[in-house]
Amino acid sequence: MATMQPARAQGQSVTLLGKAPTEPVDLADVAVLLNPDDAVAIAKQPLLPRTILKTAGGEVRVAQMIPPGHKVALRAVPEGGEVRRYGQIIGFATKDIAPGDHVHSHNLSVGEGLELDYAPATEYRPVEYVPEGERRTFMGYRRKDGRVGTRNFVALLASVNCSSSATRQVAEYFRDPEVMKAYPNVDGVIPLATKGGCGSHYGSSDLGVLQRTMAGIVDHPNVGGYVILSLGCEVNQPTDMIESTGLGNGHQPTVLTIQQDGGFAKTVQAGIEAVKRILPTVNDVRREEIPASELVVALQCGGSDGWSGVTANPGLGRAADEIVRQGGTVVLGETTEVYGGEHLLTRRAKSEQVAQDLIDRIHWWERYTALFGASIDNNPAPGNKLGGLTTIFEKSLGAIAKAGSSPLNQVAGYGERITERGFVHMDTPGYDPVSVTGQVAGGCNVVVFTTGRGSAFGFKPAPSIKIATNSTLYANQEPDMDINAGKVLDGVSLDELGQEIFEKILAVASGERSKSELAGVGEEEYNPWIIGAML
Repeated sequence: MATMQPARAQGQSVTLLGKAPTEPVDLADVAVLLNPDDAVAIAKQPLLPRTILKTAGGEVRVAQMIPPGHKVALRAVPEGGEVRRYGQIIGFATKDIAPGDHVHSHNLSVGEGLELDYAPATEYRPVEYVPEGERRTFMGYRRKDGRVGTRNFVALLASVNCSSSATRQVAEYFRDPEVMKAYPNVDGVIPLATKGGCGSHYGSSDLGVLQRTMAGIVDHPNVGGYVILSLGCEVNQPTDMIESTGLGNGHQPTVLTIQQDGGFAKTVQAGIEAVKRILPTVNDVRREEIPASELVVALQCGGSDGWSGVTANPGLGRAADEIVRQGGTVVLGETTEVYGGEHLLTRRAKSEQVAQDLIDRIHWWERYTALFGASIDNNPAPGNKLGGLTTIFEKSLGAIAKAGSSPLNQVAGYGERITERGFVHMDTPGYDPVSVTGQVAGGCNVVVFTTGRGSAFGFKPAPSIKIATNSTLYANQEPDMDINAGKVLDGVSLDELGQEIFEKILAVASGERSKSELAGVGEEEYNPWIIGAML
């Protein structure tokens, strides 16, 4: 997608603080040009007015202060002209842009002139897999159905908001280390509270998606046992959910109902006793050596900035390609953050049907947002724009980099069980908690989350690895960040970063605690997508 200029080694950057330098400076010292065809470069540090940049096309005088992560124009673009980054169109000039101008929301938008050539499956290339005997391994939990977990939780599923407080109170009892000391192989008891479960259309497909998502979260290889807590009169009846999803695999799960079991307090006590009965069985498992082909990794980004598509996301893309080479699976989500770059995925689809599946989801989102008088280009969010991202096309092109270069093998519905190995796209919103909930419900046993602005994110039952896009963020939030991708701007290659991410995935899958886990983050992020009308 893009050819990044080699970064200068540490100690070679030019500091432009206080006043503009009196001599011209090399563009590569102070900015990153991702592709020779690009009209813009990305500032590595503040570029002050009157700074002269030496470029391959001649000298460019900076016209306004350019913040780090923001775009500086390298050549003139007339009003209505296309602006490229990554070698791809990120928008159209809303006014004449001169060399040296700051390119952002005041002079760039998506416009109406972008026509994408989907060219389905024309760039499909089969994967060169690592031979089975040479594949890397991690220490995981092999479940009876053959799937593999990276954690071993007991879950408390609320079928409706009205039983959510009960799940929290049951879980609170098991936070006592004295209670859990007899169960060293159990990672904890997690409440899965919900804001939904009622007020929806009974029997609708939207309710079916909610039930599929809830079932996928508890019938998950990272969950060793679970209890369902119900109010009793909700639209999302546990019996319906169990029957429609096959939850329990032929065995009736434990369901406690507040209206039938003596009220709230008695149901909480019954929930505690139910978990006590489950814990010995859940504890009776051991980690074993598992091939990396059993990794199912959710690829996610949040709080993105202008560096997301330069450092962390393409670095994660290198790791994703390695997981696929090892026979594993990576799952991209956030369809609204694929928009404008989907042609890069349809071209590498394994078949025209898989490509069409993605195109159909893109068109669905266009119709869905129009129903509410909204536009997909309302994304990027304010924080993304402060970080240098201007249009959804620009954000999407950077976000897609997380998926590496492997063939697209499946387009899954939200919360749908992943059935193909390799690179899969799941149709989810861009909102991080909702997106990851769907990915984990589909079977992801690890989450890797890139951020440029500093996202406080974790997810139970799947451990989350956080990657900072820049060194400033990493220094400011080091207790939250597992990996610093900002090293790429100091000369570390994307291949080296990708290998570091891959090794971290193996370590966390084997039981090493991620920074989010150490901080106790991850119980509030479970957030199923509620699609339909609220009645």
